[in-house]
Amino acid sequence: MSPTVAVIAHRKKTLGAGLDRLRVLITEEGVDDLLWYEVPKSKKAPKKVRKALKKGADLVFVWGGDGMVQRCADALADSKVPMAILPAGTANLFAGNLGIPTDLEEAVRIGFHGRRERLDLGVVNGEHFAVMAGAGFDAEMIAATDGAAKRRLGRLSYVKAAVQGVGGPLVPMTIDVDGTTWFDGMASCLLLGNVSTIAGGIEAFDDARPDDGWLDVGVSTAKGPVQWARVLGRMAAGRSDESPFVRITRARKVSAKFGSPLTYELDGGDRDSVTEIEAEAAPGALTICLPPAG
Repeated sequence: MSPTVAVIAHRKKTLGAGLDRLRVLITEEGVDDLLWYEVPKSKKAPKKVRKALKKGADLVFVWGGDGMVQRCADALADSKVPMAILPAGTANLFAGNLGIPTDLEEAVRIGFHGRRERLDLGVVNGEHFAVMAGAGFDAEMIAATDGAAKRRLGRLSYVKAAVQGVGGPLVPMTIDVDGTTWFDGMASCLLLGNVSTIAGGIEAFDDARPDDGWLDVGVSTAKGPVQWARVLGRMAAGRSDESPFVRITRARKVSAKFGSPLTYELDGGDRDSVTEIEAEAAPGALTICLPPAG
């Protein structure tokens, strides 16, 4: 009996020969029951994922970038139904960290014949993320990087936004990790990571792994272009923990309070401003299709 396969596709994203080719590749795998959903923006994807699960989907292909993957991962969390990523967006950090190529045929092959692994997600204010979450300067940088710039400049677009945004003020922050106050002072940015490589290809957390059951936590006290240049330089060299303007730890749970409202982001998607963040690791929450071992 062939599996019930669902496709949740962001119709504005492109990969390989496109969605028509994807349909052919899936039917060539002998799939008789194909659930097909296209959405105009990623925030409409969770409803389609829940519909697919209700209809008995055994495998869900997600066509899009990190924002689309994040929305679908949030809906798929703890369902044990595997997600296969088709990295069709401008930012594919989660797929890149997992070794999933931007090759349509190969990505489909991994979906049907790759390994199934249960990986961690993070949760911020009740919503799951796969790559990273951030508040303060990080989120403002993401919000300032428009889609056209990302398509044209790639990782350079984040650097451009960073250079324009480095003058932002420091904000009072109190950050508790696993019930103990870890940071209490003025800071420009709080970062939570599930994987090591984040926006713009920067390796913010040298040892982060999406299967270790922990969130990596970073706070930056950098202000102004000179200090931020030093932080980004250390990150680019894979030595972010050596920066005098960065503190890094790991946690199961994180509670943060800000002295003034800050924008926060999940996997590159900006959210409304908040004065508090509650975050935790969700070990093994997402079943994902990965390339064969070795």
